[in-house]
Amino acid sequence: MAKQAGIFKVEGTMGDVTFYKSGDGYMVRLKGGISGNRIANDAAFVRTRENGAEFGRAGKAGKLLRTALNSLLQNAADSKLISRLVTAMMRVIKADATSTRGMRNVIDGEVELLQGFEFNSEGKLSSCLYAPYDASINRATGQFSVAVPPFIPSHMIAAPGGATHYKFITGAAEVDFTAGSYKVDTKETPVQILDNMPTAAVSLESTLTPGSTHPLFLALGIEFYQEVNGEMYPLNNGSFNALTLVKVEGI
Repeated sequence: MAKQAGIFKVEGTMGDVTFYKSGDGYMVRLKGGISGNRIANDAAFVRTRENGAEFGRAGKAGKLLRTALNSLLQNAADSKLISRLVTAMMRVIKADATSTRGMRNVIDGEVELLQGFEFNSEGKLSSCLYAPYDASINRATGQFSVAVPPFIPSHMIAAPGGATHYKFITGAAEVDFTAGSYKVDTKETPVQILDNMPTAAVSLESTLTPGSTHPLFLALGIEFYQEVNGEMYPLNNGSFNALTLVKVEGI
C-alpha cells in the first residue's frame, strides 16, 4: 500500500486502484480479492456456492419467522437476534438428510431443533420463570395452548430489579417457508403483581389452521413492568423481557 500525497484526498475506487482513509491517513492500494464472476462459475468454488445458497435460505427463513412474531419481538429481542437465528436455521438446514448439498432446506430439515430458542439472550425464560407450565400443539385441531398451574410469583419468578408487575404473552405461528407466508395469533394475560400470593391458573389458547401442512411454532414470554403512581411502565424498555419457542412441530 502507499500513502496519498498532494492537496486532494480521494476516497473510492478507480479501475484496479482503491483510495481510502485509515488511521494512518489517506492511503491507496491495488484492488484485490476474487471476482464475483469467478465465484459464480469456477468449479473450484462449487462448495462456496453451495454454502452460500444454504446460508441464504437460512437468512430468509429466519426473517420470515421474525416477521411472524414481530409484535412480540418489539419488546423481547437482543441486538444479535438476527445472527443467532440464522445460525439456528443453519442447524435446521444441515439436518436435511434427503436433499443434496446446496439444496438442503428448512422444510426437509429438522425444524424441531428450534425448540428452546431464546429470542432475548439478555432475558431468558429459563432464567426468570421457574413455575411449571405445559405447552402443546394439536395439529389436527389447530389448537395451541400454554397452561400454567397456580404459583407464588415472588417464589417462582426471578424478576429484574425495579419490577413490580408482569404478564405472560404467547404467540402461535403457522409458517409456510416455501411460499414465504404465515398465520399468527397472539394472546396475553392481564398485568399481575409480583407478590407472595398464589395466582389463579393461567390458560392461553390460540387456534390456527386445522390439519396444517406447515411447520408450527408456539412462543411463550414474560414482560416486566414497574408501577409508578398507578401507571404501568415497561421496565427498562423491555430489555429484560423473555420470549422463547417452547413448542415446535415440523411436518
